[in-house]
Parts: sequence; C-alpha cells; structure tokens
Amino acid sequence: MLLQVDNLNVYYGAIHALQGVSFTVDKGEIVSLIGANGAGKSTTLKTICGLLRPREGSVQFREQDITRMPAHKIVSLGISQVPEGRRIFAPLTVRENLEMGAFTRSDPKEIAESMERVFVSFPRLKERLNQLGGTLSGGEQQMLAMGRGLMSRPELMLLDEPSMGLAPILVEEIFRIIQEINRQGTSILLVEQNARMALSIANRGYVLETGRVVLQGSAANLRSNPEVQAAYLGG
Repeated sequence: MLLQVDNLNVYYGAIHALQGVSFTVDKGEIVSLIGANGAGKSTTLKTICGLLRPREGSVQFREQDITRMPAHKIVSLGISQVPEGRRIFAPLTVRENLEMGAFTRSDPKEIAESMERVFVSFPRLKERLNQLGGTLSGGEQQMLAMGRGLMSRPELMLLDEPSMGLAPILVEEIFRIIQEINRQGTSILLVEQNARMALSIANRGYVLETGRVVLQGSAANLRSNPEVQAAYLGG
C-alpha cells in the first residue's frame, strides 16, 4: 500500500468539508477522484500534502503516518502536488520554475538529470527554457506545473484538475503524458471534473459527493455504472 487515507474529517470553520473519507492508492496505480464542484476533491489533496489539517482521521504514506507533518517534509518523502490552476511562478523563467520544484534536493547533477527527464515528457518546455512562465499558453503552463511536480522525483503525484481550461486536443495530450509518467514508475492520484477522461486512464476510482465517498470500484465498473453515467458521463 503506497497511500492509505482513513476516515478524514476536515472542516472549514463550521463547514464539514470531508466526512469520513477513506481510500487507498497502490504502487503503480492511477486512482481518480471524481465528483462535482464542492464535493471535497481538492480539499482531500490539500489534506494529504499537509496544507490542511484534519480534525479526525489519518494519512499514511508507505506505512508512515504523515497526517500532521509539515508540507515541505511530505514533499521530501516522495509526494508532489500539481495544484488546480497551475500556480506557476509567472515572473520566473521555465528553467527557474522547474528548479523551484527541486527545492528539497541538493545534488546539482541529480537535479540536472531530473530536468532532462522532464524534457523527455515535455519537449516543448526545453524549447521555452528561458521564456517567462507567465507568457506560456495554458497548455504549456499545465505542462510546466507537471514538470515542476516531477522535479522532486515523487513516488506519488497528486494532480488537481489538470484539464481545466484546456482545449480538447490539449486535454488528450495532457492525459497521454499522465499515462507516460505513470508508466515510468510514478503513482498518480488524479482529481478531475472530466470524469470520462479520468476513468479512461485510471485503474480505480472513487466518487465523492458533498464530502463523502459514495461509490468506488475499478474504472471500468464506474464507467458502466448507470448512476455515474447519468451524473458525470453525460447520460
């Protein structure tokens, strides 16, 4: 078991945002969390990576309890997050953005090797190495955010809405790259409103509604589930 999330209860003030959320990610898997806006998907990712603290419940990574660990320590253990909305550093160059992703590492040779690996997945970033992040297109910014996430050499990558705001042809490219990253050995926890695309590449999935897991199963079973089809796959 790579990641085990057990009975997470998270509050924003009086709002009970996550209500007993539990799920697992095994090594080598792509697991997708799907659900409508406000279902608790992003809150779940923020809790895993230490940006939010649960009132109850636990997060274990490689059987180590990381529930109350600071976020930077969690990154150094092998979890990276690619946040919703990209959140790249607009005034910095592509190279500087990527280097920011390696802040937990100190060996310049290893960092350079990681950057070369990023360019294998994202050759467009190599072409724009000295360009300011803020001048990239939306698709290129998403690639940069994912490349930055890979610079810490994570075992587990948390992807929050990677297709948001992208043209359909770019969405397909981003999802192809997610599969490639997974094939190279990085497990993926994918939060995505485009449920059809998410379940097309995932091994397993969980459906969140108003802070609760209401359905779970293999991606194939969820795709064929009439409730999931009606609510998330367009009928």
